[in-house]
Amino acid sequence: MKIEPRLLPRVPGQEPPAPLAPPAPDEAPHVWLVRAPEVDLPAERMDVLDAGELATARGFRSAADRRTYTEVHVGLRVLLGAYLGVKPRDVPLVRRPCPECGEPHGRPAVEGDPLHVSLSHSDGLGLLAFAASPVGVDVERLPEPATVEEVAPMLHPREAEELAGYAAADRPRAFARTWARKEAYLKGLGTGLARGLALDHVGSAEPCEARLPGWRIADVPVDPTHAGAVAVRS
Repeated sequence: MKIEPRLLPRVPGQEPPAPLAPPAPDEAPHVWLVRAPEVDLPAERMDVLDAGELATARGFRSAADRRTYTEVHVGLRVLLGAYLGVKPRDVPLVRRPCPECGEPHGRPAVEGDPLHVSLSHSDGLGLLAFAASPVGVDVERLPEPATVEEVAPMLHPREAEELAGYAAADRPRAFARTWARKEAYLKGLGTGLARGLALDHVGSAEPCEARLPGWRIADVPVDPTHAGAVAVRS
């Protein structure tokens, strides 16, 4: 499965976006790349968000993080509106129950599951994924070497061993590839990190060689400072 992300279109305010054909059951996920703006979004673009999304956006202390969050969530609604043929603000977004605890903080979803969705954002970039079956997506900025040294032992034992074999200069990118694949898969399952980092082997090899029962995982090229991945239930 090879994935090339599409660039999010700019659709202001409540204008209906151009229709999009949703991904078919045998089709790879549609993955969209979001780049956060350098200034706050205009009010007419923010109007597509609901009260909960606006409250979350206001809670960010960092203006850059707030812009990334809002652009990704506006993009999610704009694209879902295009796929489903409704206005972005009218998209019936919900949160699925967490499989681990039952609380409503599982993966985002559309009522009735006409289309499965996932989103991720990190340091100015976001990824949005849409598929006919459960899907997870993740984007990660390359970490500092100290972070790799701290977290790598918590991964699957084979992954920790693989990462130790990379040259020091290559280890942060290999770690980011591994982490993005793992989190994409866990988002697709709906558990997130509650499942634990050491249970599943997704590996660091390039290209992706992950083989997990019932799932396909692929890297998503974003830019030199980030790694991305998508996982879809087959």
